[in-house]
Amino acid sequence: MGKDGGVGPPVDMRIAIIGTRGIPANYGGFETLAEHLSVRLAERGHDVTVYCRKAYASHPHGHLYRGVRLAVLPTIRHKYFDTVIHSLLSSLHALPRRFDVILVCNAANTAVTFFPRLLGTPVAVNVDGLERKRKKWNALGRAWYRLAERLSTFLPSAIITDARTIETYYRERYGKDSTFIPYGAVTRAEPGTEALGRFGLQPKGYMLYVSRLEPENNADLVIRAFERVASNRKLVIVGDAPYAGEYIHRLKATTDPRVIFTGTVFGTGYHQLQAGAYCYVQATEVGGSHPALVEAMGFGNCVAAADVPEHREVLGEAGHYFPLGDPAGLAELLQRFEDQPELVERSGQANAERVDGRYSWDLVTDGYEELFRRLTGKAAGRE
Repeated sequence: MGKDGGVGPPVDMRIAIIGTRGIPANYGGFETLAEHLSVRLAERGHDVTVYCRKAYASHPHGHLYRGVRLAVLPTIRHKYFDTVIHSLLSSLHALPRRFDVILVCNAANTAVTFFPRLLGTPVAVNVDGLERKRKKWNALGRAWYRLAERLSTFLPSAIITDARTIETYYRERYGKDSTFIPYGAVTRAEPGTEALGRFGLQPKGYMLYVSRLEPENNADLVIRAFERVASNRKLVIVGDAPYAGEYIHRLKATTDPRVIFTGTVFGTGYHQLQAGAYCYVQATEVGGSHPALVEAMGFGNCVAAADVPEHREVLGEAGHYFPLGDPAGLAELLQRFEDQPELVERSGQANAERVDGRYSWDLVTDGYEELFRRLTGKAAGRE
């Protein structure tokens, strides 16, 4: 019997993904992970359901996307309740469906693993980075993340970390082993330049920054650094944030006409912007492996990155680093990129090769599938 009770290939594992805004991805890294992972798992014969928030569920084909089931549920649209309320409703909705295994994204959602675990369903939590360090959270928000971090060491069946630095943190802080599975990246150029034309850009005519526009991601530092660079290129800022209006307003107050704000861009348009960039800037200071960084490498971009362990782990010797919080240091590095195009070309090629060997989505899917089989006791090919 097939997935829907008809004649068809046998279903291997029944998998649910909870804790993201849903697919197709139109927000951030966890959503991109959910899309790439779920589609590939479905192609491998698994029955996969992704839980989606109603406000982000825009797929025109109803409750099925590229072989993946979509379960659309409401939530409370509030900075502090949006994620956790939707994840709670999703975990309760999942109970009678008796999935073989559930993947929960974001350490903040760890508490909801209690319910499926109570019924014996294995649950893995991807904890991401140390979210309690983000400046956007007040004392209550940081306390919740601190509690969730501790809960993640015993409530779920397994912890997933996407950076070795976070893996080491859990081992040294809590004596807890985790399963390391990195974030993935597309490793091919996206044909077309429609997105570039929409923003008045030319291929290799701009430097690129991609992130949620929140203080700890340091878009303001990137803009201040770029204002010092002697270049005819533009700086393209891709991103937005639902609860950071005042900060974004300050960013857009720059008087440099070379700075372009695109807002959120996903899918083909985003890939075209990555593929057409001259170089890429990663200025974040909190988190594990940043999706946009890995994606920039996959598209063969030379990268200027804040000198923190998470970035060095991903880039290795292929990266170029500036001191965290130092706009002068970043400006010097970007000027070097501007003046030495051969360096930019060489470094970009090294980044693409590094992603091919470490961060392809197929390798990432292999890691999750292996973990799910271990948690469920299902060997490959077993019904």
